[in-house]
Amino acid sequence: MKGNVGLATLKNNNVSDVWDDVLAGVVVFLVALPLCIGIALASNAPPLAGVVAGIVAGLIVGPLSGAQVTISGPAAGLTAVVAAEISAIGSFEGLLVAVALAGVIQIALGILRGGFIKSFVPVSVVRGLLSAIGVILILKQIPHLFGHDTDPEGEMSFFQPDRQNTFSELFEILGDLHPGSIVVGLASLAIIYLWGRITFLKRTSVPAPLVVVLFGVVCSLCFDRIGGTWIIGATHKVNVPVSETIRGFFGLLQNPDFSQIMNPAVSSAAFAIALVGSLQTLLTLEAVDRLDREKRSTSPNRELVAQGIGNIISGMAGGLPMTCEIVRSSVNIDAGARTKRSAILHGALLAISVVLLPRAINLIPLSALAAILIATGLKLASPQVVAELWRAGKYQFIPWLVTLLAIVLTDPLIGILIGLAVSTIFILWSNLRKPMRLVVEHHLGGDVTRIELASQVSFLNRAALRKEFDNVESGKHFLVDAHDTVYIDPDILSLIKEYRDVIGPARGVQVSTRGFRDKYAIEDRIEFIDFSSRELQEHATPSKALSYLLAGNQRFREGRRLKRDFSRLITATAASQHPMAVVLSGIDSRTPAEIIFDLGIGDVFSVRVAGNIVTPEVLGSIEFGCVAAGAKLIVVVGHNRCAAVQSAIDYAHGNQQSYIRECEYLKPIVQSLESVVLDSDSSKLHSLDGKEIKGVTDADDVARRNVQRSVREIMQKSTAISALIESGQVGIIGMLYDVTTGVCHMMNETSHGIVTIEPDGFHRA
Repeated sequence: MKGNVGLATLKNNNVSDVWDDVLAGVVVFLVALPLCIGIALASNAPPLAGVVAGIVAGLIVGPLSGAQVTISGPAAGLTAVVAAEISAIGSFEGLLVAVALAGVIQIALGILRGGFIKSFVPVSVVRGLLSAIGVILILKQIPHLFGHDTDPEGEMSFFQPDRQNTFSELFEILGDLHPGSIVVGLASLAIIYLWGRITFLKRTSVPAPLVVVLFGVVCSLCFDRIGGTWIIGATHKVNVPVSETIRGFFGLLQNPDFSQIMNPAVSSAAFAIALVGSLQTLLTLEAVDRLDREKRSTSPNRELVAQGIGNIISGMAGGLPMTCEIVRSSVNIDAGARTKRSAILHGALLAISVVLLPRAINLIPLSALAAILIATGLKLASPQVVAELWRAGKYQFIPWLVTLLAIVLTDPLIGILIGLAVSTIFILWSNLRKPMRLVVEHHLGGDVTRIELASQVSFLNRAALRKEFDNVESGKHFLVDAHDTVYIDPDILSLIKEYRDVIGPARGVQVSTRGFRDKYAIEDRIEFIDFSSRELQEHATPSKALSYLLAGNQRFREGRRLKRDFSRLITATAASQHPMAVVLSGIDSRTPAEIIFDLGIGDVFSVRVAGNIVTPEVLGSIEFGCVAAGAKLIVVVGHNRCAAVQSAIDYAHGNQQSYIRECEYLKPIVQSLESVVLDSDSSKLHSLDGKEIKGVTDADDVARRNVQRSVREIMQKSTAISALIESGQVGIIGMLYDVTTGVCHMMNETSHGIVTIEPDGFHRA
């Protein structure tokens, strides 16, 4: 039964996805048609050349591409290139040959895995592209919203064909207002706004842009009846070339002139179109992947091959060059597309509309389409993006802002190149200033200055690295750590080797190296001691051992744990061990001594028993650590929220847990802690209105008293340990560890044989 329900749910989801793709495909088609024609006009090409490119992009590139929600077609970023190349070649037919050759080049780029460039595009540039497209859509569509349609749809450059620019065109609106277009445009914006906020409208499966187009067509027909200035004429509507027959449509298309295939201008145009188109494809892919609701990652190499095949067919059929197109892709995602079905459908609808239904398509007012594009632009250029990038810091915000302004004030291609250049400068500057991270580590053998190299260390970092080397004082230890480094310039490698083998020793600086890849021929060489050796143990004092443990606890709770090479420590301690301390703690999973004190292999003996009680076995282990192995410090660690202590409290109050009755070896531990509970309760008697009332047992107070008792028992029961403490060779202290903060609180009243319990800044209970 459950299987049937799951199958039914899966079928419903599939039907829903198909319906979403169908509606999105219709919306994209309605937006793409005037954009294809407008881009062709802006490129000084025949209008149908743009439509042919859109058809091929949908029907050919759509199925071949790995992208699910990306829409391809003629793009605004190529208009300047196409217009310039038509002029250089001398004919549009010659350009078609260049388009086909550009497709061959793109296929070669995909096969040679040239799409790797996509991974190196800075996020700030991609987000700048999205924001800029949003701003341009708003600025460029406002004139169309008011019926000022002097420039073709899809014209995205700052300087326009009518000798105006993006901003001056806005003032031209005042002298060219069209009442019918204004009503349709503003009402369409209101429909889109309300459609996303009124509950019953949101629940419908019909996208707002489709409603807007139908509304615009109805208004246009109604205004035709009103007459006068309200009529929305042909210049304010979609303008698809009309042919009387299908054969007549194909007669409008132009064919490539292969007699010009040896023309150097054709070859030059092919390379220009291939490189510019490929760059825009890769940038758009990265941007669309960020917009995709399912956050899918598109294969850039497969996309280059698909675009190449599409350009070959488009050039042969009389179409413009194509690329992944950010505006149509944004509309597609905004309309709810799930898969590439929407891209394929939009291509099919383009073909059907221009061949069979051109007159019906020519009823759509441009102001209705302008409202759809403005709504898309508002989502791409949202204030939240600005605030987020501002918080991210100047290395993200400035490249984003420069990319946005450059695209708005030039054109998409030039703006992207400027953004990439600025972002690259910031990356180089960041690496120049921060090729490393310096950390001073406090090891048992003394302080070590560790330099963590960045992932990429180029020759630009040589001066900064040399400066840090020169700042190391004589007698100091210096570690160059390359564990996280992917690339190191040969000049940097030479500098590190020279400093380690020649300059450092001459200045009395011990230089260690670690983590370099085999190909760099710099072996791991550690010149300092980072574990408890015989020499360090012999020269250690109880106070020094305690200070080291407390410093480790501070590193632990501040997230600054030392980086240790445990493989090397295993080898170094294999022959013998010389721990500096013995730590007696409970078995709680939250209190491992090696972690909470940031210790390495061979630094301490760790004795663990529930409730940190002192049994003969525990005492024997501590005696071995101090008397036989030479440890200088005994630390008894209790902790709050102790389960063993709580069990003892329940046991003392007659609330014996069932598992205690079942565990014959656990009961003695609980009974041992019971006496501490009873002592704690008797000390908490207090008077209220002349009557003595027994206080409620405090589990943390019991844990504290238990540490005190363990310290006393160790000193009282072991004459060997007591003698070492009295002579000052060994110290003992109790601590309470807070499982909520990670802090080890020292209990001064339990301190014996320790001269001082500094350093400053450590908590004392």
